[in-house]
Amino acid sequence: MSGELDLDDRVLLLTGASGGIGSVTAKLLLERGALLVAHYGEDRAGAEAACAEGPDERVLLLQADLAQRGAGRELWRRALAWRGRVDVLIVNAGVAVNLPFESSDSDWDAGWERTFTVNVAEPANLIRAALPHFVERRRGVLIAISSWAAQRGSALPAHTAYAASKAALANVTLSIARNHAADGVLAHVVAPGIVRTPMSEISATARGGIDAVHAILPLGEMVPPIEVARLIALLATGSMRHLAGATIDLNGAANIR
Repeated sequence: MSGELDLDDRVLLLTGASGGIGSVTAKLLLERGALLVAHYGEDRAGAEAACAEGPDERVLLLQADLAQRGAGRELWRRALAWRGRVDVLIVNAGVAVNLPFESSDSDWDAGWERTFTVNVAEPANLIRAALPHFVERRRGVLIAISSWAAQRGSALPAHTAYAASKAALANVTLSIARNHAADGVLAHVVAPGIVRTPMSEISATARGGIDAVHAILPLGEMVPPIEVARLIALLATGSMRHLAGATIDLNGAANIR
């Protein structure tokens, strides 16, 4: 492969590669020539399926439970050891714990703790571990997958913790951009709307079903995961330097700012 949109021999670490946006992205990155460290939490089979078409020598599957404190730092150490460098970090893994306001105190506390550990604290640890490597090399791309819910709040009250965590992750990323763009670190936030993933299909029941969700979207459909993957792949090339610090909306005109 050749061309500015290719990822030949660039080492990418993608969290949450086993399903949803992550699995589609993993497949596309490998098609574009990346050397891929594909992280998964519990679903190894999903990660293997996502990377099945990539040559074995270009793929490293790494398990890490991001609900465990310190897992992000350890994941970075293992990813870096593979090739001695990582060019791009894509923070995609996350959880959406269903937490109605009517939950018991213990369930509420546990749900917020899990959400912020997986979606914020360990991604921040991972980013913090990557930053010295990027700064020393004076090059590196950080892509954080946030959500339109980070900007507008969740339409589902039970996903308030999720929306708050995605706002926090976005802010971490923007702080990296503000403070380290001059060091060659290109940090971007991707904020999709409702993406057609199994998780969204399940949550659609709370909105009246998939047809009801489509009816409120200007394009009449959820965002196809491949469109998110294509945007991630473009940013991963490092060619969009002046999008450093940008939050890129991908919602089919459903949330115009």
